[in-house]
Amino acid sequence: MADSQLSADYVIVGSGIVGAMLGAKLARSGASVLMLEAGGASDRGVFVARFRNASRRGDWMTPYPSIPSAPHPIYRPDDNGYLVQAGPYPYPAEYVRQVGGTSWHWAAHAWRNLPNDFRIRSLYGVGVDWPFDYDDLEPYYQEAEEIMGVGGSTETGSPRSKPFPMETVAEPYAMARVRERLAGTYKVLANTVARNSRSFDGRPPCGGANNCQPICPIDAQYHGGIAVQQALKAGVKLQIHANVFQLEHDAQGRIVAANYYDVDKNVHRVTGKTFIVAANGIESPRLLLLSKSDKFKRGLANEYDQVGRHLMDHPSTSLSFDADEDVWLGRGPQSPSSINHMRDGAFRGEHAPYRLDFTNISRVDGATNALLKAGVYGQEFADKLRHAAAREMNVKTVLEVLPHPDNRIDLADEKDSMGIPKPRAHYHIDDYTFKGHKRGQQDFAKIAELMGGSNLRYSKDTDFANNQHICGTLSMGADRKLSVCDPYGRAWDHENLFLASTGVLPTSATCNSTLNAIAVALRTGAHIIAGNGGPAMLPRSHTLDKA
Repeated sequence: MADSQLSADYVIVGSGIVGAMLGAKLARSGASVLMLEAGGASDRGVFVARFRNASRRGDWMTPYPSIPSAPHPIYRPDDNGYLVQAGPYPYPAEYVRQVGGTSWHWAAHAWRNLPNDFRIRSLYGVGVDWPFDYDDLEPYYQEAEEIMGVGGSTETGSPRSKPFPMETVAEPYAMARVRERLAGTYKVLANTVARNSRSFDGRPPCGGANNCQPICPIDAQYHGGIAVQQALKAGVKLQIHANVFQLEHDAQGRIVAANYYDVDKNVHRVTGKTFIVAANGIESPRLLLLSKSDKFKRGLANEYDQVGRHLMDHPSTSLSFDADEDVWLGRGPQSPSSINHMRDGAFRGEHAPYRLDFTNISRVDGATNALLKAGVYGQEFADKLRHAAAREMNVKTVLEVLPHPDNRIDLADEKDSMGIPKPRAHYHIDDYTFKGHKRGQQDFAKIAELMGGSNLRYSKDTDFANNQHICGTLSMGADRKLSVCDPYGRAWDHENLFLASTGVLPTSATCNSTLNAIAVALRTGAHIIAGNGGPAMLPRSHTLDKA
């Protein structure tokens, strides 16, 4: 074993947007912080060049190849088999293992939950309640928004104590026409996004390049790479090519070290006072399950077999159609507007709520490929391409998935290129989500009617697109038998192990998981900085189970 001589007050596993923002907060308090990243360094220029030179324009993973020392899922042109599928429904998660993490290719959506999203068990008899409410998290939503530069509509139903730090980006022409033509039936709102509408924090305003995914070429939108740079400026140390495969503990269950492989598979041991697992909702439970011992035979934080369970995302179904006027998608951000009337209501006792999200992605590439595949050439090709580029539209549902224990991440028998057991996904779409999808089709039809739609193409009832909003596998709660960590992210079984990840979110609601995870992590950071070295204090009448 190589002696890397690495140690810090706080050792953070993962350098994604959540871990980096938490690390920066801890470092500003005067503590020493070390982030361990399985992948390599990130370079926006390299990523942009890979995207521009790619032969597959719609493949958002092209700029971020999997490397042998830190593999991650790749599906196009072929599945690399990294994430093993146990079914019954496929869960093709796409994420990035390198400095900054997967938010390099996000759409920068930064929605807050609705207040009722924290109480769906109490209000609607489904899912679980969060161990705290909206008001507890609101200051940390604001803190995150001010760091990232977030703007959006104030009509989303999420109360604010302060204004957005950023104005909204200019509304694209296509979305203005949608808003105008749907007025009186649907209210179309600007999405809440971490994207500059003016110069902010040394970064330029959005230039409308229309490739927010897979990468903003000018850093007009916030991402984990920027978060890492801010963390480094705050004093955080970063160790790349540190693929952590085991956390060590002492006789009392306290974590004493993280062991990682470098690119040559040499083993390094890192010590610290407090450990924070901040990888995503697949890699984090994988690490806890890998770290089993004679004392913790199921892995760390897993006395009641909750690690990896309650896997959730936001599956989508969609409608493509041709409007009766030219709208020319492809000018401005890719995902600028949505409809929110079905995010909450008594119906949540019967079927999934959802947002309706409009795409503004240029149709040229997709239409070109479809026409060539169909053997269309010459003037007919030119005419049909212009028609598709000018008039084709798409709207999708963003559906809630309830936390089910059988939807889970565990360890496969197969091993990856580093000899570590691969993660395995067990996933299904239940009737609650399916009924929400069917209700969404009613909205699809009405939207198409209002836009004078023709050539309607609904996605198949069996074809739910994955939105890569991985959450639930490290659920926080007030009952240690039903959750992995307490309301501050501390693992129930290990007093110096915290979890900071989208995985801690106990429900998925209808909004992207990133802002929620950041806000929860910043709340965890405030709790730690306040000197809470003992068991976390639970809100209201809750007390910790000492058993």
